[in-house]
Parts: sequence; C-alpha cells; structure tokens
Amino acid sequence: MLAFEAHDSQKRRSGEPFIIHPFEVARILGELKLDWESIAAGLLHDTVEDTNVVTFEKIEEEFGATVRHIVEGETKVSKLGKLKRKNENYTVQDVKAEDLRQMFLSMTEEVRVIIVKLADRLHNMRTLSHMPPHKQTSIALETLQIFAPLAKLLGMRQIKSELENLSFMYTNAEDSAKAKRRVADLYKEHEKELLEANNILLKKIQDDQFLDLLTVKTEVHAVC
Repeated sequence: MLAFEAHDSQKRRSGEPFIIHPFEVARILGELKLDWESIAAGLLHDTVEDTNVVTFEKIEEEFGATVRHIVEGETKVSKLGKLKRKNENYTVQDVKAEDLRQMFLSMTEEVRVIIVKLADRLHNMRTLSHMPPHKQTSIALETLQIFAPLAKLLGMRQIKSELENLSFMYTNAEDSAKAKRRVADLYKEHEKELLEANNILLKKIQDDQFLDLLTVKTEVHAVC
C-alpha cells in the first residue's frame, strides 16, 4: 500500500506510527459510507505534503484522476492557513475568513475535498491532547470557526456535534467538565424513563407491518 510505504518510520506527537492517522481518516470516511475514491484519498491525503516519496502524478498513475484531484484539493486547503499565517499583514480574523472563502471555492468544484478535510480534522481533534496547550487552543478555535460550520452546511450533524464538543473541551475546559457532569447526572436521574421509552419505541417499530416486511434490525440509543 502506497500510504504505508510513504509514512514508513514516521511518528506522530503521541509516539504512535503516523500511518494510524490516515488509516483513521479513511475509517471515518468509510463509516460515512463514502465511495472508494474518497476512502483512498483519506489514506493518501498526507503523502504528498508530508513525505518525499509520493507525487500527485504517482497517485493518479496508481489510483486514477479522481483520487488525485481529491488529494490535491485537500492538500491545497490544508496549506491555506499555514501560508496566510506567515504573512504579517493578516490578522487572525483575516486568516479565518480567507480560509473559509477558499474552502467554499474548493467545495463547489469537488465536495469530497471538504469531506476528507473534515475527517482529517475530526481525527486530529480526537488526538489533540498530544499537542502543546497553546496549539490546542488555536486549533480548537479554528475548528469552531471553520470546520464545525462546514460540517453543518453539508448536513453532517454528527461530525459537527463531535467537532464542537471536542473543541469546547479545550476552549472552555471548566464549563465543558461541568456540562458533562450535568448530563451524566440527568441521565442517571431519568434512566428508568429512558428505558421505558426505549421499550415502547422498540415495540412500536416491531409491530409495524411495513418495517416487519423489511426485516430491519432496530436499535435505539439515548443521545446526549
């Protein structure tokens, strides 16, 4: 696999092999039921920018023009913030606004570029604890200002919620901890009612003739 060869011997800040990151990005895309080109792009999204082994031409040769296009687009989007932050004439607000405009432009051409980028950001947020504190805050704020709204725009509500919750942990750690405790307390207080509602809903679904014909497997989960 090209991604494994490209990232061989590379490590993340956590000390784990770097290949775990693109693998997890690809897994997120798989859970979203994306096509094989998107999943391949998730595996390959860092190979050109972070290694000297792979080129866009190599990706196109092995995986086709579509995968190259997604990887190339994601790479360009990823570089936007880095380039703008090197320019002393840009404020933080300018950087965010410019990044957002450029992302929208990329999205109108190929929406999968943005979806791969969202999966990339989601896994980075899940492992943000390994970054220095000052970077944790700036990355979390950027996620709240740019990536969570993009996920909402695309109708990816679960991704949006997780990005917001993870960001909140770093931008408002004390309030985040209080909110988690409160949700846990409320769940415990109403656990009996939730179980009863769960059983009623499951029985309604099981008694529905149309759903019975489909032979679907149904599970009900409480969402906090």
